[in-house]
Amino acid sequence: MKKRITYQIDSFTKEKFKGNPAGVVVNAEGLNDYQMQQIARELNNSETAFLFPPDNDDCDGVIRYFTPSTEVPICGHATIAAMYAKAVEENLNSCILRFKTKIGILPFEIIKNNEDYQILMTQGTFELSPTFDKHIANKMLTALGLEESDADKNCPIQIASTGHSKVMIGIKSREKLNSLSPDYNALANLSATINCNGYFVFTFDSDNKDILTYGRMFAPGIGINEDPVTGNANGPLGGYLIQNKIVDFKDSEFEFNGRQGEKIDRLGVIKVKIKIEDNKPTLIQIKGDAVVVFRTEIEIG
Repeated sequence: MKKRITYQIDSFTKEKFKGNPAGVVVNAEGLNDYQMQQIARELNNSETAFLFPPDNDDCDGVIRYFTPSTEVPICGHATIAAMYAKAVEENLNSCILRFKTKIGILPFEIIKNNEDYQILMTQGTFELSPTFDKHIANKMLTALGLEESDADKNCPIQIASTGHSKVMIGIKSREKLNSLSPDYNALANLSATINCNGYFVFTFDSDNKDILTYGRMFAPGIGINEDPVTGNANGPLGGYLIQNKIVDFKDSEFEFNGRQGEKIDRLGVIKVKIKIEDNKPTLIQIKGDAVVVFRTEIEIG
């Protein structure tokens, strides 16, 4: 029996029990898919990350991500959690680690500051799908509990992705955002039709000059009714805002803070950084804090 060092980390916050919780197994070498799935189910976070040694000399390690019910290709908050746990466990200095994911090798920067860490995650290539036709868009709005009049007309409803796609749905009101009570079965059924499991509802209705957007993310198709603070939604949102020219940008970079988790009392903030060439996003990064909730050991073969 081998002792698996396991962390529970809250990402995108410095306050325990806020932000987005993720499990991390920092020494996953030798675990099979079934064991990882069982650990993820037991920890019961939206995602648990598993860190493996490098399988080649082109990377510093391999990382895999499991929800309680399935493996996913990439996960923002679990990456922040995993790199934070690794930094704490190994007392790392500032560095860039290249980890192999299901969407390729990505650089993750560990920033040491005052004996604590922030993590800067480079996401995968940005992709934006065509706008949904009115029939499908209205089905989504209905499943979310929205009227057509709630939608922000400047924001087309379409899928954006940096490796794990989300539907972007802009609405006018933060009050409406926080009152949403979606039909999760309808959303899950729609996911099978549109081949996308996440719905990110966001608004520019902010009373804080440092916060551009507030959002909520629903992914019942993979067993996550609501995710507290989502890297794979806020990152693609940045690319979506640039490519659709919804925000003003003057230089070759655009940065903003997205806040999420207000309704479910797991508030967190993600800094999104976008590099731009020819009015299109070419690189998307997310930056966040994290905090250890607990460290334990699981004895498993």
